[in-house]
Amino acid sequence: MGQPGSGVDTDAGTARADERLPPGQRMQRGEWPVLHYGPVPRFKPASWDFRVTGATADGEEAVWFHEEFGALPTVEVIADFHCVTKFTMLDASWRGVSGRTIVDLAPPAPDATHVTVWAEYGYSSNLRLEDLLREDVVFATHHDGAPLTPERGFPLRLILPHRYAWKGPKWVRGIEYLTEDRRGFWEERGYHNIGDPWEEQRYSYQEDPGDGPPL
Repeated sequence: MGQPGSGVDTDAGTARADERLPPGQRMQRGEWPVLHYGPVPRFKPASWDFRVTGATADGEEAVWFHEEFGALPTVEVIADFHCVTKFTMLDASWRGVSGRTIVDLAPPAPDATHVTVWAEYGYSSNLRLEDLLREDVVFATHHDGAPLTPERGFPLRLILPHRYAWKGPKWVRGIEYLTEDRRGFWEERGYHNIGDPWEEQRYSYQEDPGDGPPL
């Protein structure tokens, strides 16, 4: 219970927060852990670009250099963040370019069904195209009003609140439209092809037929 007369019922607040946690997750309080594979890349603004490749509607690549990408329309979303290592941040604030904006500006071919998200060092993650079109999916440049730090993905990371966080890479450099699914970096190494935290889809051995291409 809260302090007498405070009007705050902390037990009730904790209960409401617990209802928002996917199975097996715990609520992260304070600073969130920094987790990634490999070193933090050095950002070089003169050579940085974001590319849309693969099965595009016009058969051409779309490219935005750093200043051009920074001039794209931005959105702010309040969205939860679920890490497969079992911590969850509730109501995190993100700002960046929505996935819908990228798809609108560089649309896929009619037969495109999936996306590979490419990041520095050749890291990749695969998604269904419909995942990228959700209203709360954003290529984030800011967290809690401040630019992302290098170890948290500066200058760009993908935020997918409805998936475990490994599906949204740090240090994103572009997307590739696909006409069939193709596993990404961690999905080839034993992680679930879909990664829905509410279904606790952590590992590939949990996959049902149709969840992903053969390993």
